Amino acid sequence: MAGGEGTRLRPLTSNQPKPMIPLANRPMMEHIVGLLREHSFTDVVVTVAFLANSIRTYFGDGSEFGVRMVYATEETPLGTAGSVLNAREELDERFLVISGDVLTDLNLSEVIRFHEEKGSMATIALKAMENPLEFGIVITREDGSIDRFLEKPTWGQVFSDTVNTGIYVLEPEVFEHIPAGRPVDFSGEVFPALLAAGAPLYGYVADGYWEDVGTLDAYLKSHQDALDGKVELDIAGFRMSEGIWLGEGAEVHPAARLDGPVVIGDNCRVDAGAHLSAYTVLGSNVRVGADAYLERCVVHDNAYLGDSVRLRGCIIGRSSDLRRGARCEEGVVLGDECFVGEHAVINPGVKVYPFKTVETGAVINSSIVWESRGARQLFGRLGVSGLANVDVTPELAARVAMAYASTLKKGTTITTSRDASRAARAVKRAVMVGLNAAGVNVDDLEVATVPVTRFQVRSARSQGGITVRLVPGDPQSVVIRFFDAEGTDIDETTQRKIERLYYREDYRRVLAAEIGDIGFPPRALEFYTAALTTSVDIDAIRGARFKVVLDYAYGSTSFVMPNVLAKLGADVLAVNPYASTPGALSFEPGRHASHVAELVQASGAHLGAVLDPDGEHLTLVDDTGHVLSDDEALFVMLSLVLDTQPEPAIALPAAAPRAAEQMCLDANASLTWTKLSPAHLMEVASQGDVTFAASQDGGFIFPGFLPAYDAVVALANLLAMLATTGLRLSKVVSGTPRFHVAHETVVTPWEQKGLVMRTLVERIKDHELLLVDGVKVIYPDGWVLVLPDPEDPVTHVWAEADSRRDASNRAQEYARRIRQILR
Repeated sequence: MAGGEGTRLRPLTSNQPKPMIPLANRPMMEHIVGLLREHSFTDVVVTVAFLANSIRTYFGDGSEFGVRMVYATEETPLGTAGSVLNAREELDERFLVISGDVLTDLNLSEVIRFHEEKGSMATIALKAMENPLEFGIVITREDGSIDRFLEKPTWGQVFSDTVNTGIYVLEPEVFEHIPAGRPVDFSGEVFPALLAAGAPLYGYVADGYWEDVGTLDAYLKSHQDALDGKVELDIAGFRMSEGIWLGEGAEVHPAARLDGPVVIGDNCRVDAGAHLSAYTVLGSNVRVGADAYLERCVVHDNAYLGDSVRLRGCIIGRSSDLRRGARCEEGVVLGDECFVGEHAVINPGVKVYPFKTVETGAVINSSIVWESRGARQLFGRLGVSGLANVDVTPELAARVAMAYASTLKKGTTITTSRDASRAARAVKRAVMVGLNAAGVNVDDLEVATVPVTRFQVRSARSQGGITVRLVPGDPQSVVIRFFDAEGTDIDETTQRKIERLYYREDYRRVLAAEIGDIGFPPRALEFYTAALTTSVDIDAIRGARFKVVLDYAYGSTSFVMPNVLAKLGADVLAVNPYASTPGALSFEPGRHASHVAELVQASGAHLGAVLDPDGEHLTLVDDTGHVLSDDEALFVMLSLVLDTQPEPAIALPAAAPRAAEQMCLDANASLTWTKLSPAHLMEVASQGDVTFAASQDGGFIFPGFLPAYDAVVALANLLAMLATTGLRLSKVVSGTPRFHVAHETVVTPWEQKGLVMRTLVERIKDHELLLVDGVKVIYPDGWVLVLPDPEDPVTHVWAEADSRRDASNRAQEYARRIRQILR
């Protein structure tokens, strides 16, 4: 009997039938099929109704499970007896009826022996239960014949504790007592009618374990009973020690702690410091992050549990994603494919239905059934990013690439590249498949820096580009980045168009003859190097005979720099001059810069630099070994540009210190404020006559060569400007202005971000405002910038003033104003 919807087990049964819910990492019905096979039942008829295909697909014809299996489908609910009548063609001899969604080890052979011994038409397997109120009570005489039935009795009617388990042995003659054409139940109609007619009807009180698994509490209890050995159950995995089962391919870090009984499914990974306490069951392919704590919880297949997650007495559905510090309390149930943001708290008893999103930092006190913020935004700050093989899977990459390709004409060419990591390689191959399937050709640079990819897009036949990289600072995540025909990041309009096609699954699928091709452009690095050397004063750089310490940070810049350095004539001490995935994974700019600083001092170099693995950002070290902060580097570059270029045009993000504006005024240079997003900074840099643009995280743009971040070009221009001015880098650093900027964040629900900004603008309308990105309030001695975060439910507040204390007070004041609005 496998046709029930299991409504009391929702949200677990919202998108799968109850018999398919895993119990100790196998569907409940698989345990029942194993029990039947153990007692020599080899012909199985399965009655199906709700989501029947998932049962058919899993079990097939039953041969894999050692039985012959056929299916009887209920088009409308027929009740327990009606559904058996629906399968009458297959039931021409004595047969046993059993639910496919219970947990039991009752001796079925003994039930059949008793049935034959008594010559019964129908025998009901009975079980003594401590609390029989939720079940139908069956009262028997001394010889086992049934005296009467009590359906869902009160305590005043309880004359026995033996309940109907739903396991029956029946003779085919019973069909004569089941009316056709309407729903009929055995316990409520057929058995009482047989009893009244005097038919031989018996009840067998069976020893062993039986649990209906009808509620979420019973589901958790069934796991505990199975792990305690109260029921004979085949638990998948190798039994390592008392109460510890480990699946094939599972990895448990030596520093993780396991307190049995615990089941760890196939191909799971448990990181250092994680603590799996008693009665924890992990399905297949579950990832448990460092310092996570799990107790009395059941986690279904393919779930991701980030670092420091806390789970206690809860159930986590398939492919759910819980980020760092998320917490689920007693009785919480997450449906399939739920996302829980960092440090979110789901309080006791809350049920979150499938495919829902719980925002970062949210505290959830009531169940989420229909409500949802919707699918998380596909595009983030850099592109489509997420945990490799969790959020960004090859399937997602192929679909996103098809959506992007569908915005382009058939036959268009797109340039692709990646970093040296295996994760990026796998995702990029899926991207290329998606592009080709939508009729777009691919020029693949294989491993290349982001700037070289952008340059290839601009200078070759490509109409766009895609690169796949590890996310800076997060080696477990990858990002898919998209470039337009100019080599700059695609704008928000194009992002929304791709998202629309992706969510609608409205992709272009071309005929076999129109599938795109893959090419490998020759000499891309040579063309990039040649163009770069013509964009700077090579003779001045060679004449200065610079001595430089360079750290390639194990990135793909190691393929580019030797060609460039050969043209510049500099004496270079190279550090980490090769591509290495483990090295790039452990890249920390501060640590690398400190090492370069030591080498600069020891070697007497003119300067040092750390190029990030993607070749976009630059960390500078002056000739004294001082590591420049990102804002110091911005002022150094800006100062040199203003000194060497006549009336330059500058573009800077709205959060840059006001000293930059004063420097531009003094040099008679024009200044354009931009949004903080790299895409907008590049968009402004690619328009008009902008000479120089910079971010506040080590990204520098010289649009004369490429209107995008390029650490190699920035370094070459820095050397050229130092050679022209004859200054040492430390001298330029000593002349940079002092500034004081403070930063605060305020947790802001998504639905209230608009309210916060509107109310804030109304309350400060008498001040001078700059509305380039968020709200920038201008003061005589500084400013405040209030900006909602595009990815997380927070609002940022930056403030500048004449002293550190005043800047901090100003930022805190506006943070308080935002919190007052949220109340």
